[in-house]
Amino acid sequence: MSDRSGDWFLQAKRNLEQALASRDEGRDEWACFAAHQAAELALKALHLACGQEAWGHVLTRLLADLPQPVEPALRERARVLDNYYVPTRYPNGHAAGPPFEHYGPLQSREAIAHARAIIDYVDTALA
Repeated sequence: MSDRSGDWFLQAKRNLEQALASRDEGRDEWACFAAHQAAELALKALHLACGQEAWGHVLTRLLADLPQPVEPALRERARVLDNYYVPTRYPNGHAAGPPFEHYGPLQSREAIAHARAIIDYVDTALA
């Protein structure tokens, strides 16, 4: 199996750029989702670089399955981002209202900061 971790990591960084663009355009629900996706692809890149395959979308699980220990603060960031995977996209993710009514600049800024921290962690681990 060839090492495609670099491709996964480059896409992770591009997804973070999409999160920033969505935030700037007022699509905070998409910014939150793109931030989750950025963190997910970065963690999968690290798994690949470690010679492991990783499946699923739960960031806390992806962190737990890494061969190296991860700081609790990073796991907490992943826990926050995990809450943005489904309800940011589906109208039945909340009791009432479409997703865009439930997310604003506060959430998108936070999601982007958490994703950036995870990407920075992966970047350091890949170096």
